[in-house]
Amino acid sequence: MSDLSARELTTSLVEYPCEFPLKIFGLQQVGFAQAVLEVVNKYDPEFAAASMEMRASKNARYVSLTCTIRATSREQLDAVYQELCDHPMVVMVL
Repeated sequence: MSDLSARELTTSLVEYPCEFPLKIFGLQQVGFAQAVLEVVNKYDPEFAAASMEMRASKNARYVSLTCTIRATSREQLDAVYQELCDHPMVVMVL
């Protein structure tokens, strides 16, 4: 690995701490928002459920939730992304 590649991997475009939006997609189903909230609160206990933005797809089959968390590190973001992606109710996280 060249020095440039190693530097690119360790350099982040995000400065911590910061407000960081997560967009989580899943099927429209009972308990989806609560399940997402539980995961998000593990990594940002100060996250307010009332700030979660919800939007249904055109045919209301899917729903997207936007949760803007207080990101404190790359490790925190990686962990919340991984846990959300691994959740059975979540289709995709951006």
